[in-house]
Amino acid sequence: MLRPKKKIKSKIKHRPFLKWAGGKFRLTDDINKAFPKKKQCLIEPFVGAGAVFLNSNFERYILADINPDLINLFNIVKDNVDQYIDACKQIFFSSQANTPDYYYAKRQQFNESRDPFERSVIFLYLNRFGFNGLCRYNSNNEFNVPFGAYKTHYFPEDELRYFAHKAQSAVFLCGDFKQTFELADKTSVIYCDPPYAPLQQMTNFTGYAGNEFGLEHQRALAELAKKVQKEKQIPVLISNHDIKFTREIYQGAKFKRVKVQRSISKNSEKRVKVKELIAIFKA
Repeated sequence: MLRPKKKIKSKIKHRPFLKWAGGKFRLTDDINKAFPKKKQCLIEPFVGAGAVFLNSNFERYILADINPDLINLFNIVKDNVDQYIDACKQIFFSSQANTPDYYYAKRQQFNESRDPFERSVIFLYLNRFGFNGLCRYNSNNEFNVPFGAYKTHYFPEDELRYFAHKAQSAVFLCGDFKQTFELADKTSVIYCDPPYAPLQQMTNFTGYAGNEFGLEHQRALAELAKKVQKEKQIPVLISNHDIKFTREIYQGAKFKRVKVQRSISKNSEKRVKVKELIAIFKA
């Protein structure tokens, strides 16, 4: 467990350095308002790109994800951001960086590499130059997101440096939500941002690091949240689509409704307003 550190106070909203499907950057104000007061540690079993972490104000963080590439990347940025930025610039600012041939060569290099630092550098490139910022693997655990074909690209140096600064108060762990819940104590609040439960008649991304996070996983998460809240008096918050299924499995929680505009395809005309909820299991 990390030793308590001073809270990092900031009124500026900080974007993650990764693109991320289902990221909560636009909802961080709503989520922060829903957090209970006087908790020292935020635990996130589905940290994703870290938008909530970056825009919240706790003394300590335990941040987990089932994707080992993501956690490896975060630990490298935390421990050696200068070296990491220098290595990334060599790829990002290559004259061929925004071409399909270069992208697919780097994707193959990533899939063949077993070097943690090399994989972390290429991971960021694939994330920023791939289609819609998706993170997807095939059945052989190979990254298989296609080239994004975007006209312009941004290198997130400032975002990387802020992440590294904030990460000094965080522990990053690779594991599933059940393992992460076990780390909570009464100084903690748990915030869960699982892959979305599917909306009817709408295409949405629900992949979970190469595995499907199905309805049975949604139910298991809801039951665990209720158990931890009841037996350990630890508050748990969960974000998801506001649909009949989620309201049923989160029964007993307080619901906070929010609306967010989300892109469901590469075409801007397919951006729609989607109703979401924050289920709050108060301790």
